[in-house]
Amino acid sequence: MPEEWREHTFVICAYKESEYLEDCIRSLKKQTIKSEILMATSTPNDYISGLAEKYQIPLFINEGDSNIAGDWNFAYHQAATPYVTLAHQDDIYQKEYAAHAREMMEKCRTPLIFFCNYYELRGKKLIKDNSLLKVKRYLAAPLALKKAGKSRLVRRRLLGLGNYICCPSVTYAKENLPKTLFKTGFRSNVDWEAWEEVSRLDGSFLYDKAFLMAHRIHEGSETTAVIEETGREEEDYEMLCRFWPKRIAGLLERVYKQGEKSNQTEINE
Repeated sequence: MPEEWREHTFVICAYKESEYLEDCIRSLKKQTIKSEILMATSTPNDYISGLAEKYQIPLFINEGDSNIAGDWNFAYHQAATPYVTLAHQDDIYQKEYAAHAREMMEKCRTPLIFFCNYYELRGKKLIKDNSLLKVKRYLAAPLALKKAGKSRLVRRRLLGLGNYICCPSVTYAKENLPKTLFKTGFRSNVDWEAWEEVSRLDGSFLYDKAFLMAHRIHEGSETTAVIEETGREEEDYEMLCRFWPKRIAGLLERVYKQGEKSNQTEINE
């Protein structure tokens, strides 16, 4: 591994045959600083292996638990560098993403996670503002301040109002985190549960207000599928109960679920 790659790894979580996977790979290849790039999958096929070979990316096959938590833990464990980003196959990373993440991590005494502002990508259209994005941005904003990012109380109070962290925008400081980050059980809130546990640790959440990635919303995404099947109300309520008494959690869940409309509407617009 070249010396400059020894700090950060992108691990692409590949699943089945996403038409967007190659765009994700290209965005990682265009980063202004070099990181190692790996790919992990629990659904090996010629399409994934073909792209891995084309771009000379080491491919790792998960033969264990094939679910969101299992796949993400497997991908996370493949990286040998201090910092790792689990790149979701449908998403696009701005060329400065890795540079911003590494700079903020290296300036912090005990970083836990870095995450950034983001666009939604619907078809070929970048969406900077909608009701859900505005709420998430409002909740995340205090963490751009160093003292707030270090405060357990601030982190947890904000997480108790909703999941303001876009999972594919996160870079993890592995040395300061548990070996296994994600738990099996939830389907849509695997990430929110992880943030809740990480928020209890000594260290800092690092938030960059720059728009450093585009998170794709489309009919084939797992989030869309969960909302269509269940509305995910039960999972949201269970998470809110980790921060609040049940009565308050129930009231917040009614408000929070309105954000699901952002993932259902606009898709066909």
